[in-house]
Amino acid sequence: MQQLHTPHVVVVMGVAGTGKTTIGPLLAARFGVPYAEGDDFHPPANIAKMTAGTPLTDDDRWPWLDAIGDWAHGRAGLGGVVSSSALKRSYRDRLRAAAPGVVFVHLTGSRELIEDRMSHRQGHFMPTALLDSQFATLQPLGPDEAGVAVDVAGTPEEITARAADALKDLPEPVQ
Repeated sequence: MQQLHTPHVVVVMGVAGTGKTTIGPLLAARFGVPYAEGDDFHPPANIAKMTAGTPLTDDDRWPWLDAIGDWAHGRAGLGGVVSSSALKRSYRDRLRAAAPGVVFVHLTGSRELIEDRMSHRQGHFMPTALLDSQFATLQPLGPDEAGVAVDVAGTPEEITARAADALKDLPEPVQ
């Protein structure tokens, strides 16, 4: 008898340029669940600030995180993948408060690799100048947080395969 497997709601996190918008849809396709682009949840004022090279404050981020949390909550028991920088523990706590079963895939890599990738992207509002503030803000997943860290070296397909394999070892999500 095959056991039922409840799909996770996965938040693909990391600093700008780690590939959240590339890996997120690939991971969602691999699991057969919807993908939501975290940037789409930002109010226009946040995008204007980031476009101008101004880092967001926590007060700027709360409504954005709440919107992502609402989406994740609505996918509980169904599965889904959403991207969000989720750089601070307090941001991830806010997402978990809305959707207790979420798990995180923290895309990690060297600053040099990430800056190089950012310099080659077209049409994205996040300038490389904000990368230092992103790394300064980053609080990696704690040992008590449900999630995995995945190195971003290699092709998108290799990164996605590593993430999917790592997620298989996580316990069933809490509903």
